[in-house]
Amino acid sequence: MKHRNRKPRGNKTSYRKVTIMAILFGALLIGGSITAFSNFGNNNDSSSSSSGPENIQQIISNLTTPVIPGAKAIGSDNATINIIEFGDYQCPFCARFNQETKDDLISKYVDSGIVRFGFKDLVINDLPQDKLSTLGAEASYCAADQNKYWEFHDEVYRNSRGENTGWITRESLIDFARNTNIDNISAFTECLDSHKHNPLVVENDMFAKNLGLASTPTFLILKENSTRIAAIEGAQPLEVFDDVINQMLNNTL
Repeated sequence: MKHRNRKPRGNKTSYRKVTIMAILFGALLIGGSITAFSNFGNNNDSSSSSSGPENIQQIISNLTTPVIPGAKAIGSDNATINIIEFGDYQCPFCARFNQETKDDLISKYVDSGIVRFGFKDLVINDLPQDKLSTLGAEASYCAADQNKYWEFHDEVYRNSRGENTGWITRESLIDFARNTNIDNISAFTECLDSHKHNPLVVENDMFAKNLGLASTPTFLILKENSTRIAAIEGAQPLEVFDDVINQMLNNTL
């Protein structure tokens, strides 16, 4: 199915129309407003086989656990709210979020200890003949092996040239590694050429798609000690995140 990317909205009214999704028993339900959240386990539909508390906690654990130690989320482990972005390195709207909103989100909520921000792969732009989105994701974990995950992540998005335009190559990824001052370029290159981290990318991608995610970027937002999870689609401006975070902090959802 053709993926859908969302453009930023231009006014407060339209913010309220952002597509919000709620995870319920492992499936995503499309809601019509920013308060369309759902609580795991509170549905009486006995036909669901994944509604048990063990499965719910496993989903939450998978969302909040880094893929590898070097790719930890940004922020305090004691943050009240987790935001997990699911993205594709060839996604232009992921790049737009990274260039226009991410730093402000980090400054306002992560640096203050309120939010912890993580990233997981949702591969939607691979072509069968090259799988360059997957290659970019693999490279990010090669960078993580040398504790340069977020620096490399940002460098890739700074150099974004759209979907399947040939800008992601083995050579460009090695250049991005050099630009982020990765110490051992030989080790990075060997990691990249061996596809060492392909299983991690596949695991992330399968996890996202099993949840029903099909669009990048999608942000899953959850509060500590809660089973309520919301999602925002698209390269939305900071005001959209403000609204969701404030409602979560004020328990008004």
